[in-house]
Amino acid sequence: MSEAVLERLVEFAESGNQQKIVFNGQSHQGWIMEITDEALLISTGFADKTGKDLWLNFNELQQSELFYWDNKTDQWVEFKL
Repeated sequence: MSEAVLERLVEFAESGNQQKIVFNGQSHQGWIMEITDEALLISTGFADKTGKDLWLNFNELQQSELFYWDNKTDQWVEFKL
């Protein structure tokens, strides 16, 4: 993954209160926990019993829709890599 894409993913992780990734028709809403050269980890849910950790690799992220929650406008805002 290029340095520019890594920087954009860090920017995405720091945007808004939460992030949402829509991939293969499924929506994953939560917090970005880790970014590596190969993948991104999003943690969903509020507790261990209901939450899941999901790794998405770079190819999957390119096929995904990315959003962050904007507290100023109280709505999801699309984020482009």
